[in-house]
Amino acid sequence: MNNTTIGHSQRRIEGRQKVTGAARYAADHPLPRMAYAYGVYSEIAHGRIQAIDAAAAQRMPGVLAVLHHGNLPGLHHSPSVFNVADPSSASRMDEHRVPFEDDQVHYPGQFVALVVAETFEQARAAAQRVRVSYASAAPVVSLDQALAAGPAQDAPRRHSRGDFNAALPGASHQVDALYSTPVETHNPMEMHATTAWWAEGKLFMYEATQGVINHRNALAAVFDLPPDRVEVRAPFIGSGFGGKLFPWPHSIAACAAARAVSRPVQLVLPRAQMFTTVGHRPETRQHLRLGANAAGQLVALGHASVNSTSVIDTYVETCGRVSESLYSCANVLVTHQSIGVHRGTPTSMRAPGAAPGLFALESAIDELAIACAMDPLAFRLLNLASRDESTGLPWSSNHLPEALKVGAERFGWAGRQAQPGAMRDGDELIGYGLGACNWDAYRIPTQARVSLRADGTALVQCGLQDIGTGTYTILAQTVSELTGLPLAKVEVELGSSAFPPGPVSGGSWVTASAMPAVADATRNALQRLASLAVAGNGVFAGLAPEQLEVSAGQLSAQGQRFSFSEVLKRQRLARAEGEAHSTGADSKTYAFRSFGAHFVEARWDPGISRLRIARVVSVIDAGRAINPLAARNQVEGAIVMGLGMALFEASEYDSRSGLPVNNNYAEYVVPVHADMPEIDVVLLDYPDYHLNEFGARGIGEIGVTGLAAAVANAVYHATGKRIRELPITLDKLMDTARA
Repeated sequence: MNNTTIGHSQRRIEGRQKVTGAARYAADHPLPRMAYAYGVYSEIAHGRIQAIDAAAAQRMPGVLAVLHHGNLPGLHHSPSVFNVADPSSASRMDEHRVPFEDDQVHYPGQFVALVVAETFEQARAAAQRVRVSYASAAPVVSLDQALAAGPAQDAPRRHSRGDFNAALPGASHQVDALYSTPVETHNPMEMHATTAWWAEGKLFMYEATQGVINHRNALAAVFDLPPDRVEVRAPFIGSGFGGKLFPWPHSIAACAAARAVSRPVQLVLPRAQMFTTVGHRPETRQHLRLGANAAGQLVALGHASVNSTSVIDTYVETCGRVSESLYSCANVLVTHQSIGVHRGTPTSMRAPGAAPGLFALESAIDELAIACAMDPLAFRLLNLASRDESTGLPWSSNHLPEALKVGAERFGWAGRQAQPGAMRDGDELIGYGLGACNWDAYRIPTQARVSLRADGTALVQCGLQDIGTGTYTILAQTVSELTGLPLAKVEVELGSSAFPPGPVSGGSWVTASAMPAVADATRNALQRLASLAVAGNGVFAGLAPEQLEVSAGQLSAQGQRFSFSEVLKRQRLARAEGEAHSTGADSKTYAFRSFGAHFVEARWDPGISRLRIARVVSVIDAGRAINPLAARNQVEGAIVMGLGMALFEASEYDSRSGLPVNNNYAEYVVPVHADMPEIDVVLLDYPDYHLNEFGARGIGEIGVTGLAAAVANAVYHATGKRIRELPITLDKLMDTARA
């Protein structure tokens, strides 16, 4: 390798397109004869459609069609296959029903009709004139109501070792506590959107999706097409946080509408519908039972979680997945359950399972440390697992002890006074809290194509997506590293199902998965180029390919140098191309995870009931940072999202009707600039070569894990009030019963 770009901070190669507006997202493609669609959404949470009166809407100017369950046949279910070992075959849909499948209503905001018109304004106006009458039934509106009505369903994800039930009663110190997290809603700035058209029996679409290959396969199944008759494009995505991993009803509806009117159709969801029909992080209730011996060592750990799902699909929020392995404990019992409510189907949200799960686990660990009269940092260091005890495998790389120690020193943890409320600065009480963070490290099979071109540039093509995390730049860095070409001469094309298949952009696995595929494809292209160079009329005729060296975009041997361009032009060829298919990780030999620690300073002014987070120090052990600038940015963004989870975010529903009541940016509260603390991110640089040749692990999700617990632990240290129900709002801190 040339060691010129990897490991060094790089500006994003697509940055100019984004800041100048040249980058086009799913709704930025004005096609000839474009029509526009606007949905009609259920105003009840549960019941049946009795009648749809679209006569007034159909008479309005520009209206082309009003589609609903009575006039839209020919849609099929997708088999909903998702095997990470074979991304090319994925066809998962989180909501298995297709839109307008029947007259049943299962959640508020469900599609009940779709108006297609010449303009967006005409479609919206006409949608408001569609009259739907319902036979309403009493909905189940919350997780608590569902649990009161009947038992939850056990999930397959379960872990047990030792004898937890026998070990817990004998523990010298115990914690038995319930922790709750609310519904959180993905709210990326780019709303879900589809621009679809049909041509010669083939379906084309621009889609706000985190998985063009999965999306293609699912839509092919729905419309009974061979996958090669569907092309999904997503060159730019305005983030997704997991909400855009899989197709939702609006995408199918837009494609069906385009077929019905024989014109391109664009459908953009309103912000209110981002809260109903495209997933969310579900409610959780988590029961933590922990026990330690007199020396402060864990002897029993029980983590039982239940989450809300929809009444039509089962989604499991695996809150206990980290509890299986983060700490050393001989007796562990982890269980998961789910139960249906009348809301749309939940889905993955940044660090699914681990984000709410580590809020509960790291809060309970803090409580147990206090019960043991130990410093929370010392308690964690004493109990960290030196291997993955859930599998018996060694960690591929684990520097969590160093992350804790480095973070403590950088934060000034040694100055912490143990007694809650003992630290003060003027009118403010100061609290120090910490939380470990943890996330899986994956490597998913990926295919890629690299072309070295006669104009002196290189082209990378891969059927995966850059969701705003910097994938374009990282793949360009990979080619630059192996060829010596400057980044400016490496073009990267992503986000098309016509390219070699890649995985969905989720799980923090793209960098670790795509770099090996692109590297191998680059090497294959270089081998092809070397073969051309030594051919009969080549620039190095008579030499063997292995005699040639690569550097600075040139081939060299015996004191001579020729650029890639010169080699190709001698042969009158446009390009030397290489393809590759990388494999997954060796999960039978090593356990792969990323690690880290958050340290938080909270300040509480009881006189004016003001809570603020003043500082966050995060130390992350995620292998080698390929682009430290982008990696640090990912952690900073995750910290902000974690602050939202800890202090602000909760989707709320009317307890009578089940309808969402804060389904807009005015009332769904997220952190803003005024809420930002001083953020200090440290990236430990320990390459994990067991996972891939570059030593990279994913970094997009780990930063949000453990942050809410660190905030809650800091709030407890400042106020003496243990908040176990997120978000930590001022009313909970002013509730004297919690003291």
